[in-house]
Amino acid sequence: MSRFTGSTWKISRRLGYSISETGKELKKRPYAPGQHGQRRTKISGYGTQLQEKQKVRFTYGVSEKQFRRTFDDAAKIKGIHGENFLRLLESRLDNVVYRLGLARTRAQARQLVNHGHLLVDGKKVDIPSYRVTPGQQIKLREKSKDLKVVKEALEAQYATADFVTYDKDTNLGTFARYPERNEILQEINEQLIVEYYNR
Repeated sequence: MSRFTGSTWKISRRLGYSISETGKELKKRPYAPGQHGQRRTKISGYGTQLQEKQKVRFTYGVSEKQFRRTFDDAAKIKGIHGENFLRLLESRLDNVVYRLGLARTRAQARQLVNHGHLLVDGKKVDIPSYRVTPGQQIKLREKSKDLKVVKEALEAQYATADFVTYDKDTNLGTFARYPERNEILQEINEQLIVEYYNR
């Protein structure tokens, strides 16, 4: 399955989960879209696992193939599989750009990376799935500093996290460390995703 590019609002309502992490999508109509959206249906164990997987996959905006590859890579790291998996997703360049507050959404951040607006340790990187490691520095290219989307995001201070730092004077962001589990996706039960893939 390719990366989803349709309405994130509809997906959020279907999953009953804010994939933008703002909660905006659920404020108006906190039920699934469509004629029977307000009916409550009991879902199976498999359905619950699948739903949890989809919540995380759509939050980070990655294809099923990339999602699975990241899951498999996380299994090779010492520690708790599910937590390592979320940390690898958080270390994607597009996500780090979003966490630095340089974009209002992960989709916007992905576009900035795709269009070559970012430097990692001084080198242009245009691959959204590039994994940033702690200590690496992310900077907007000189010609990209005045982009409207970037200015709006920085003014709104949309997404900032304790595991990244951003200096507006030098325009330099740093992925300081991997996040602690309690700093990301607190409503998610990643163990259900581990169970989904290990079934």
